[in-house]
Amino acid sequence: MEAYPLFIKDPVFRLISSAADQLGYPAYVIGGYVRDCFLQRKNRKDIDVMCVGSGIELAQKVAYMCQGNPELVVYKNFGTALLKTEEHSIEFVGARKESYRHDTRKPFVEDGSLQDDQARRDFTINTLGLSLNANNFGELLNESVGLQDLHEGIIRTPADPDITFSDDPLRMMRAVRFACQLNFMIVPECMASIQKNAHRISIVSMERITDELNKIILSALPSRGFILLDECGILEKIFPQFLDLKVVESIGDKSHKDNFYHTLQVLDNVAEASQDLWLRWAAILHDIAKPATKRFIPETGWTFHGHEDKGARMVPGIFRNLKLPMGENMRFVQKLVQLHLRPIVLSQEHVTDSAVRRLLFDAGDALDELMTLCRADITSKNKEKVRRHLRNFNLVQQKLKEVEAKDNIRNWKPPIDGNEIMQLFSLPPGKAVGMMKNRLKDAILDGEIPNKREDALQFLHALVASGAHN
Repeated sequence: MEAYPLFIKDPVFRLISSAADQLGYPAYVIGGYVRDCFLQRKNRKDIDVMCVGSGIELAQKVAYMCQGNPELVVYKNFGTALLKTEEHSIEFVGARKESYRHDTRKPFVEDGSLQDDQARRDFTINTLGLSLNANNFGELLNESVGLQDLHEGIIRTPADPDITFSDDPLRMMRAVRFACQLNFMIVPECMASIQKNAHRISIVSMERITDELNKIILSALPSRGFILLDECGILEKIFPQFLDLKVVESIGDKSHKDNFYHTLQVLDNVAEASQDLWLRWAAILHDIAKPATKRFIPETGWTFHGHEDKGARMVPGIFRNLKLPMGENMRFVQKLVQLHLRPIVLSQEHVTDSAVRRLLFDAGDALDELMTLCRADITSKNKEKVRRHLRNFNLVQQKLKEVEAKDNIRNWKPPIDGNEIMQLFSLPPGKAVGMMKNRLKDAILDGEIPNKREDALQFLHALVASGAHN
């Protein structure tokens, strides 16, 4: 068995080694940390330590020996403990074996051997472990299958996949996530088992499902994860609205594009440009209402008029169903879905200062992300068409910079607000005040007056003198 002491050169591992030897426990660092070391991925701060003995006792011993008063959280019911230092988050668990009831993914746990513990793990690539005991420090567990699968880039289960996926159906999402993150292949027998057990995903909480889905979305090529989820039958169960995009209709010689694969291309384009999860969600949802707004007009073909408005109205319901946060992040996605056609229209027409001001006003702080989304939305196979659109986008962005520098409209606040309007003109709260605020906003955005207090005052006095505020 080969030794890999360089993988565990951090001083914390020698500390765990000393504590384990004092207790007489065989101890190992196992799972994702070891896997990522072999893959030469950036070492994780999250470390899993398994011992043949009490994981809680080992964690308590390590905490006692640590400097700096680290935080220790004990989960007695699960037989685990979490130790948090400045550099690491280390979970300790004793070797165990698990059994499951059919209606829950929560296992019945009992003490087990090293072999029992390896057999209960999700995938062979996550069974790799390195010894932490002094007599064989850094030695790889006798796990030739896991190392071979790692080198070959494949996802397989250490036990019968039907048992693995039926016992804990979240592992089906994890299989897709690892395949997507690591660019690995799920072996055919595991893929067939996921398809067979896809219905079991219903016993998993949506919060856990969405956590895995977000990790897929944050991968370098998230489209691959969605395609795998579709192929194995899970996507239709967790996110059916997205699968609705897949339907392509033809009447005569007129067909519309496949909005499912178009959206995935937009998502991948955004992923190249940004790590922002919520911008990626905006890419996923930007055309979500196309199936609901699809119409055929014999003279022109297929249209999706209003899909941006309907899509924006759909966003809160989708976020609620997926247990995504309903606050600022949802509103950001909703805004981008609502506005995603505006820069595209500007790039195809003569760009007026007025239209630019309104886009600056409506987009606010989300303008840069909106422009990233709109660039990603250019997915034509016609390279000249793509180049033409991008050239026009460059002109729009230059115009946005010029108008913003001149008029200071982004995140605009009125130079005179409603309270001051009521004081200046002795008006009670009501429609007249709201109308005056809107007329002032429109006058500034349309370029009738500069975005300055003195000009705003003159405009409002003129409005009242004309009686147009009533």
